[in-house]
Amino acid sequence: MAASLLNRLILQAVKTENNCIRRCFSKHIIIKKEAPAQLFLIASGPRPSYLIHTKGFSTVEDTQVEKKNQKKSSTTFSNTGRKISERIIHVFDENGNDLGLMHRANVIRLMDERDLRLVQRNSSTDPPEYQLMTGVQIHQERLRLREKENRQKTGPTVTKELTFSSNIAQHDLNTKSKQIQQWIEKKYKVQVTIKKSKNADVPENKMEEIFNQILQTMPGLAAFLTKPQAVKGGRAFTCVFRHLSKKEEKAYEDGQKSYTLDKENANDRELSV
Repeated sequence: MAASLLNRLILQAVKTENNCIRRCFSKHIIIKKEAPAQLFLIASGPRPSYLIHTKGFSTVEDTQVEKKNQKKSSTTFSNTGRKISERIIHVFDENGNDLGLMHRANVIRLMDERDLRLVQRNSSTDPPEYQLMTGVQIHQERLRLREKENRQKTGPTVTKELTFSSNIAQHDLNTKSKQIQQWIEKKYKVQVTIKKSKNADVPENKMEEIFNQILQTMPGLAAFLTKPQAVKGGRAFTCVFRHLSKKEEKAYEDGQKSYTLDKENANDRELSV
């Protein structure tokens, strides 16, 4: 009996508490129900017919873009053509002679008369500097700038070192020569040191012959950066091999072509006789 009475009292208290809560918060509940209608009336107002695109302010990003533009403008080398924005410019001819200040109309007339192109040399001066150049000169200047950029990217040339004795066997010498050739093909410098054998008196001309024999295994590829010379009081000889430059490679190819033509002409003469 006591337990049942206690349960009834608890249920009645809960119901009474719920009724009180509902009465207290009924106003807030009604406001929440009416709020969407009010929001709808506010949201249905006129809207702008266009959108404005904004960009975030960042000094770091602007600096990076400016550096990229400066780098691009410093490395490019192109023909300006007839699009000269300045009225008066400082002009140099194709030989580098100073022509002084000229009107752009006179510059264009000079370009037509000599069949030349106009290239900007320095835009920071007032008035800016321009130079008249041929198409070949522009091409050569682009190649020079490209080689300069490649040297800056690759950095200093790596030097490899190789040391062996003067009484080296021919098979081992061929192996060493192949290793040197692989390094030269990668544009490395190779310093080779040959030590004199302790048990034999090796003449200097034999040491030079070994260096020349190594060089002959790389025709059209390598040359002496420093010729063979005695070191360590004459107990050893050393030299440095390097890769041929593009000019030397072209000269070697032209020489090979002329040698081949001379040989073919000599064979034709022998056959005719």
